[in-house]
Amino acid sequence: MAHPLAHPHDPYNPGFQQEEPDPEFAEFSENSLLNIAVTLCPNCKKRCQSAEEIIEHLNGEESCWPENLTNGSMLAVLQALQRLPEQTNISVKYHPTSGYHYLLPDQPRLRNMFQEMQDHPLQQARETNIWYPFDGPGEWSLAKFLVENLSQMQIDKFLKLDWFQMRERLQFKSKDELFFYMQQLPCHRPKWQCTKLRLKGYESEQPIHLIWRDRLEVTKQLFANPIYAKHMCYDPHYIYQGQERQIGEFWTSDDAWEIQISSCTVNQLPEGVTIVPIIAASDKTPVTRHMGGLEMHPLFLTIGNIQADCMDLVCSNLKIAACVSEYMVDPSARMCYCFTPLISHIADLPEQLMITCLCDRVDPWDLIVFLREAKKLHLSGVHLPYWRNWRHSNPARFLTPEILHTLHKFFFDHVLKWIKQIMGHELDVRFKSHHKRTGVHHFSGGVSHVNQMTGREHRDIQCTIVPMLWGMASPGFICAVWAMIDFIYLAQNPLHTESSIASMNQALKDFHDNKQATLDAEARQGKGGAKDDFFIPKLELMQSFAHAISHVGSLMQWTADRDFVLQITHILDWEETIRQFDLYTLLSSSLSTPGQDPLINAVIMEDEEITSTTETDPAFAWVSNTNTATQLCLQAPRPVRNHFLKGIVSGNARIAFNVTVKADHNRLSVSQLQSLYDIADLSYALHHYATRNSCTLPGQVLFNTWVKFRLQLHSTFHTCRIMPSQQIHADPPSTNFPRGNCDTVLYNWMVDGGSDESRVTQVRIIFQPTLPRGSRAQVPECLSQVLVYVQHFDFVAPGPEPSTGMWMVRRSYARYPPQSDRVIRRGTIIPLTDITHAVEIIPVYQGPLGRDVNSGNSQEVFDNYFLNNFTDKELYHSLSVMSEN
Repeated sequence: MAHPLAHPHDPYNPGFQQEEPDPEFAEFSENSLLNIAVTLCPNCKKRCQSAEEIIEHLNGEESCWPENLTNGSMLAVLQALQRLPEQTNISVKYHPTSGYHYLLPDQPRLRNMFQEMQDHPLQQARETNIWYPFDGPGEWSLAKFLVENLSQMQIDKFLKLDWFQMRERLQFKSKDELFFYMQQLPCHRPKWQCTKLRLKGYESEQPIHLIWRDRLEVTKQLFANPIYAKHMCYDPHYIYQGQERQIGEFWTSDDAWEIQISSCTVNQLPEGVTIVPIIAASDKTPVTRHMGGLEMHPLFLTIGNIQADCMDLVCSNLKIAACVSEYMVDPSARMCYCFTPLISHIADLPEQLMITCLCDRVDPWDLIVFLREAKKLHLSGVHLPYWRNWRHSNPARFLTPEILHTLHKFFFDHVLKWIKQIMGHELDVRFKSHHKRTGVHHFSGGVSHVNQMTGREHRDIQCTIVPMLWGMASPGFICAVWAMIDFIYLAQNPLHTESSIASMNQALKDFHDNKQATLDAEARQGKGGAKDDFFIPKLELMQSFAHAISHVGSLMQWTADRDFVLQITHILDWEETIRQFDLYTLLSSSLSTPGQDPLINAVIMEDEEITSTTETDPAFAWVSNTNTATQLCLQAPRPVRNHFLKGIVSGNARIAFNVTVKADHNRLSVSQLQSLYDIADLSYALHHYATRNSCTLPGQVLFNTWVKFRLQLHSTFHTCRIMPSQQIHADPPSTNFPRGNCDTVLYNWMVDGGSDESRVTQVRIIFQPTLPRGSRAQVPECLSQVLVYVQHFDFVAPGPEPSTGMWMVRRSYARYPPQSDRVIRRGTIIPLTDITHAVEIIPVYQGPLGRDVNSGNSQEVFDNYFLNNFTDKELYHSLSVMSEN
């Protein structure tokens, strides 16, 4: 009798037929999971007929479970949290019986993924040449380039060039020899397979081929990968900041705790089992290399003509492990007893509907009749969802809200269209005139003519869209747009609390309270004219966000001919082999410290601080710490430079600044500096700063100046994570920038009583006093640091403007000289280290914009501005906290 998880008991199941193995596909089809007849005990490998029989075996009198396995032989698991020492209000409650490491009697030496690669038959040859069968690193890099970039025909042509006749021949002389050598490389991975499928009532012009590999084996490979050793978590836990609970990744959610409990109470599994959450994803994938630009649906998709049995084929062992568990070796080469619940399937709305649709009125294997009847009921035609017999799989839970399609695409498909309808050409005029800042997308051609955009461009428009509406749209419409952007930003928080979830719900409520303004302005248009409804499925899905966050954690973590079939399986194998062999050779050639095996893990966080590159590519972090000289051999995101190590650090050590060693202008006098930057009161500001700090300005003082500096912060959500630095410009006046290209910042100003308050200011000059060569005088300590001359803005009101949620600021003026009638922009000098954030201000537009306003002067010709709290998510959170305080 077949195992129920491999062959579900269903009256329609006989309609699915697997053809007899084709000799050309024998390598891929002879071990098909559809032929599984028994299930093995994960401990003693006893053959059982069902998952229930295994559980009875483990709990019975003749159980193979070791009697001497007690808590004393279980290894503690490192904490998954990284917090700063001063955060004493953070507390954690771990699940008491989760994530054990097992020490089994007579257990052989365990090895992780890369240690397994050392058992390759050619390992002895690699002791003298780690690149064997290639001659060395040069030949390996050439072989890798050829396989990754050229077709087989192009490789043959390349290897036959006369150029090779005049040089030492390569080890491989043809494409066949090259790919034979590639097959000799050590690679610990599940093999790709191919199965030909045939559906009753559906005859296709080309055979239907399923390209797949066992997902349980893939899960084991990921679980044993030492690259992720510092990025692993094994225990459900609750995090509290004071009395308020924080919800971040899945392990901090309600579902993680509930699944861990039910593993023993429902599944009756032994104490200490480890959750290995399974995450699926769905999306179309273009295949352009070697394939003539075809479009594929990867195997893990349940869409279109891929039937549920295909997912059964791939996931059957995962379903069994979800019931009876399976031993897996973790990255530190320790044994865990793991079970595999399905906790997320990332897909857009149409694919989610396909995953959940069911129908039993007609024979689903009579495809044409079935689809006809399904369409009458508005069903997609899926009758055997792959999750139907997977423990802990509930589509109401694992179909997690998806940020890209539900939020960003909703904004582009609906909100932005409403804005275009109201503002017309003026929207493009304002985007074109937007002040250019380094690191911020500038839409120099406007946004109205763009029919398709990437998710990043959607986000870039969201950053500035709210203040762009001022003076053209009604307050109600502006408030509705602001509320939607507010909801989008809050939904993307990597950490949630009860109060942040309440704020997110309130933002969605504010949108619904003000959405009538959209209909009043006839901004929601259809083919027949203005619409009077909001029947938008994605808008309705937003109601489920708060519920999903509490159950599965932060939504940002869930953000898819026969020669062709043979080629695609080989290409997938080759690419993974190349990646693993690259890491293997780099680490094998590194000089590790005595007693330390580089194949275990060597990631050491400097002062426990993490840069964003180590977050996005743990492989890069691992190699950079074990063999720094070879890290450039890997492809990875551009590394984030840690300015806290060698830069200028603020008094509280939470902000780092960087200026170049060589200044842009050297040894300028006060008059030269004043003339270069067109600052009338610079000399007065210098003496005022010296007097305020009880020091005297030397008579022959000169100045070195810079046109930019970098500012680097810690994340407001993950306080041990260092964010990419931001560049702040202070360029002198030029043809393109008549008043200079100067960015705005927040800085701390000490008010009466000793308290600090944040103020908005524009950086005009970045400078440092120095003395002429040979001078014996000394610059006072208060003047020896890097200083900035800034011009101020005042807050217009004690709170944000009601319809935009943004603070309004007004340029500040003062008399100069103090007793005269002349009025100039008010400026002062402050230390560079008083600056706390880079910010963006956007003009308070009053009607259509004049032609004389452009990106070079828009930050100079207005007096009133909005302080844009949507510039980025980190600043958004910081300004929200400041507003609350």
